[in-house]
Amino acid sequence: MRPALPRDEAWWEVFMQQGRHFLQIPGPSPVPDRVLRAMDMPVIDHRSAQFAELGRAVLGGSQKIFQTSGPVVIFPSSGTGAWEAAIVNTLSPGDKVLMVETGHFATLWRQMAGRWGIDVDFLPGDWRRGADPAVIEERLARDTSHGLKAVMVVHNETSTGATSRIGEIRAAMDRVGHPALLMVDTISSLGSVEYRHDEWKVDVSVSCSQKGFMLPPGLGFNAISDKARAAAKTNKMPRSYWDWEEMLKPNANGFFPYTPATNLLYGLREAIAMLLEEGLDKVFARHQRLAAATRAAVNHWGLEVLCQEPKDFSPVLTAVLMPPGHDADQFRKVVLDNFNMSLGSGLSKVAGKVFRIGHLGECNELVLLAALTGVEMGLSVAGIPYRAGGIDAAMKYLEQRPQGNSPAHLKVVGT
Repeated sequence: MRPALPRDEAWWEVFMQQGRHFLQIPGPSPVPDRVLRAMDMPVIDHRSAQFAELGRAVLGGSQKIFQTSGPVVIFPSSGTGAWEAAIVNTLSPGDKVLMVETGHFATLWRQMAGRWGIDVDFLPGDWRRGADPAVIEERLARDTSHGLKAVMVVHNETSTGATSRIGEIRAAMDRVGHPALLMVDTISSLGSVEYRHDEWKVDVSVSCSQKGFMLPPGLGFNAISDKARAAAKTNKMPRSYWDWEEMLKPNANGFFPYTPATNLLYGLREAIAMLLEEGLDKVFARHQRLAAATRAAVNHWGLEVLCQEPKDFSPVLTAVLMPPGHDADQFRKVVLDNFNMSLGSGLSKVAGKVFRIGHLGECNELVLLAALTGVEMGLSVAGIPYRAGGIDAAMKYLEQRPQGNSPAHLKVVGT
């Protein structure tokens, strides 16, 4: 039998069990009530006309979110599965590709490519900024024999809070006339950060369900160009489950070649409706605004944002460096134990050195301010040196009234 707690400790334990848990990691993001209700449906016959209507809705709706007129393939998978699908449909063993070390997830994609026999030219990075278009351009310019078959970039590096400027990378590729495929991981950016698959001439965009789509994990996405689809007809990589063409044939009529994740697709249809009702430009502006307010608080506390390049600041999350001598994981535990809030951990090279504040999906001003309050109280309880008043700094930023759909007029808040 559990021993009785002193009266004050027992009261505190009961008190801490009340209210909602704040999930402020950079994904999975909290699932909105509308999406939860949409998924609360009986499973239907996935060969029926009723299912075909659902299938056509989510396939067409996903095109709007990727901003493409080309096909979007939806797999029952994690984002890692969608990574693998991008590789096995376009590349052959021994092919050489260019990748950039922007953080933990770029490193994982590199490791996966290596397991498939891909020769990866991995441009080193310091984990504090996105991919540099000028460096990519210089490397491609030297590849006069066009031996590099693909450029593979993580759009939003979830481990560091840095985005890469995909439109500028495409422009760099075009300036040197390099024919490599452009393959982009949009796992933590799609539906939260401006992304234009067709306009930026991306060949494969990889994503998943549990970030900007505001769903539980379980769906992986590939948006594919005609050029990528042509490569899939001639590459030598074995595949079965991940084969695009096997998916696209039944997709034409709203069906899938095997049992789909029906209830996640119900949720996806609702999530797409929510994003389009708000308007993608407004969704992107909201995320930029919340991210800037978060940086205002971090700067006021006297802490340091991990990303050092203002042009690369992530709208999805903010990674915060701990002061020397303080452990980020211990701080996260203090916040969880005392205020029922989960913050993202540091990964691999920055493990124990940073914590990450997620501000994506259904996040708004009040949710963000509550999360930042939990962080500031946690700094106090944990004995971390900081300057009080970060919440006021965030509030002052948010009190600037947005004009139209763009946050460009608002003061840029950096490190």
